[in-house]
Amino acid sequence: MLGHPISHSLSPVLHRAAYVALGLDWEYDAHDVEQDGLAEFLRELTPQWAGLSLTMPLKVTAVPLMDFVEPMAKLVGAVNTVLVQPVGSRHNLVGGNTDVYGITAALREGGCEATTNAVVLGGGATATSALAALGHLGAKAPVVAVRDRARAGALMRAATKMGVEPRFVSLADAGQFLAHADAVVSTIPADAGAAVAQTLTDVAAGAVLLDAIYDPLITPLGGLWAERGGTRVGGERMLLHQAGEQVRLMTGREAPLGPMDDALRAELTK
Repeated sequence: MLGHPISHSLSPVLHRAAYVALGLDWEYDAHDVEQDGLAEFLRELTPQWAGLSLTMPLKVTAVPLMDFVEPMAKLVGAVNTVLVQPVGSRHNLVGGNTDVYGITAALREGGCEATTNAVVLGGGATATSALAALGHLGAKAPVVAVRDRARAGALMRAATKMGVEPRFVSLADAGQFLAHADAVVSTIPADAGAAVAQTLTDVAAGAVLLDAIYDPLITPLGGLWAERGGTRVGGERMLLHQAGEQVRLMTGREAPLGPMDDALRAELTK
């Protein structure tokens, strides 16, 4: 696991639980790596490595450092999974993205099998993955609420490639659009979400909110959403499913989601 900062990551808990359940004598450690140190770290990998998980701020930095980038990762412009694939006496680095899978699975866990009226809060790399996930679920013209549209260029370019036509609005005006949404993915920090919560006038019955962060477990926005009758899905569910897909890609075996979930819940209740 690479990123900066990294001490808060729950990925080691999930992957280690998976390897134990699968009977694999594998190691999974967290390494604090900043953007300017990623290329050197990748150069020092050996074929003994099965893969890497990447978190911010490395997901975009990693894209041009890969030998091959899988279509979904290329589409959203972010790599959160690196597979080390032996090729003769050397190896290739293959960049993938399991965030889209994780978001889709988490939304479905909350009861969202399809959406036509979706909202994304935020405009960064996770928001781009959210846009792709919501597109898979049927949202062709989602609302994207951002603080500064000028900083959402990557998301706008990705949306064009996806055939999705987002409507950009100010984060300050998000409440009126949330009131009519059937699916929402929030990728913004808890304090920014708290400000959005103050503008929330209503929640449609059964509407699903995926809060992509998990610290705190229940944010002000997520708590209010549930109080108003919506379904709140915590970011730890997205984390579980995207990690499960990473395990499948790295090991070639189906992820043992039950033991992984048990380990995650135990860690979160410490």
